[in-house]
Amino acid sequence: MLSLPTVTVGLTEELTNLLLVGALVLLVSVAAVRLATRSGLPTLLLYLAIGMALGEAGFGISFENSALAHSIGLGALVLILSEGGLTTEWDDIKSAILPAALLSTIGVVVSVAVVAGAAYYLLDLPWSIALLLGAILASTDAAAVFSVLRRVPLPRRLSGVLEAESGFNDAPVVLLVVALASQATPGVEHQGWWVVGVEAALELAGGAIIGLVLGQVLGRLLRWVAPGSSGLFSLAVVAVTVLAYAVGDLLHSSGFLATYVCALVLGNLKLPHRQAFRGISQAFGWLAQIGLFVMLGLLASPGRLVDQIIPALVIGTVLLLVARPLSVLASLAGSDYTLREQAFLSWSGLRGAVPVVLATVPLTLDTPGTSWMFDLVFVLVIIFTLVQAPTLPWITRVLGLEQGTPTYDVDVESTALDDLDAHLLQASIGPASKLHGVEVFELRLPPGADVTLIVRDGDSFVPERRTVLRHGDQMLVVTTAQSRSAALKRIQAISRDGRLAGWHSSGEG
Repeated sequence: MLSLPTVTVGLTEELTNLLLVGALVLLVSVAAVRLATRSGLPTLLLYLAIGMALGEAGFGISFENSALAHSIGLGALVLILSEGGLTTEWDDIKSAILPAALLSTIGVVVSVAVVAGAAYYLLDLPWSIALLLGAILASTDAAAVFSVLRRVPLPRRLSGVLEAESGFNDAPVVLLVVALASQATPGVEHQGWWVVGVEAALELAGGAIIGLVLGQVLGRLLRWVAPGSSGLFSLAVVAVTVLAYAVGDLLHSSGFLATYVCALVLGNLKLPHRQAFRGISQAFGWLAQIGLFVMLGLLASPGRLVDQIIPALVIGTVLLLVARPLSVLASLAGSDYTLREQAFLSWSGLRGAVPVVLATVPLTLDTPGTSWMFDLVFVLVIIFTLVQAPTLPWITRVLGLEQGTPTYDVDVESTALDDLDAHLLQASIGPASKLHGVEVFELRLPPGADVTLIVRDGDSFVPERRTVLRHGDQMLVVTTAQSRSAALKRIQAISRDGRLAGWHSSGEG
């Protein structure tokens, strides 16, 4: 009886310490976002650094449970994919579905083959391990893509492909990694490759169907029973996307694909409290990213990482300069994507948490000869994120793909906007934009859309019809849901072609 208070006090102190460390990590991670935004780096690098600082080489926190890391990593990826789907506009990616699907299938196969060949011939690895390494590195990362590309002024045709690809390719790559790791592990049941291929195709199809059905059915049910509280409704929406993963996995289908498709459906169903559930999904997404990357940083051992620098440089260079370009060429052969666009898609195939999480699969299965693989993938992700991410804006300009005016939705907590079925858009007038010198009335926005506010040099004002737009201006546009796409296209067209955009082709004026 006397021992109970002692145990309770011990547990309370342990909980207090855990909450203290967790809160401090969250606050530092949130503050790090500003540094990441200014540098152009994905926040994942900063979070990995925080995890390593807390680990054995820093504050001495020991974490070596690869199985737990694998489970937590999968859960975090579910929330990241959920956020990606809920915040993606269907109009922005519908034309990118086919190329993204090809990159997620044909592109993955090509990338695995090229990287495996390099690992076999350059690193002298057996084919089974080389193929496993190629599969682990085949997936682009949703968290890295969403955090970096949405800040790069790209045409939606390109950013849509990259976002959709990062949402789609996790599912086939996870299946491939598990199959290859199982094949390379003694004592694990092996199946013929044609059986694995058929099962993978069925699981992907099943995941897509489950996500579509759950999104449509439960989305309409949520609309019917929607509570007045936007917070409760938002929790329900996120719960449906997590449910899609669980149902897909229980039915031996792709839970990741079910999650992304379900979230994409829900995000475009015109549900009430749209901005609220998008906001809470982003909060969950950030929390998942922070927890995931800090945990992976804890799992890494700086002493072991040094030995993998040279192999990581070798495989990473092949991945970036050979495997990714060939996968893009093979996937988009015969399409209307130009060589410049394909070059950009090749360079912007960012790797991040997904390969690092997948590198824990062979550790969990005790696959022989793979104890070094997590360290190599960890080092590769860090080095090539440092190379690719900061250079994306420069590559965009060099290839002539920069969109003068990045225009995007502004997340605003406002029930009135939901009731009015309205949207807020923010347009930033960049240094190359031909919106400079255009008067507001010359925008010729569609009915239902209007410029309501301009921020210039830190001051904000309500514009008049003859207000002249300038470089560096931030425009706030209020538009109905029906006019949103037309307003976006109109602003982007004038930014690209000037005030006469559309006159010659449409006969305006």
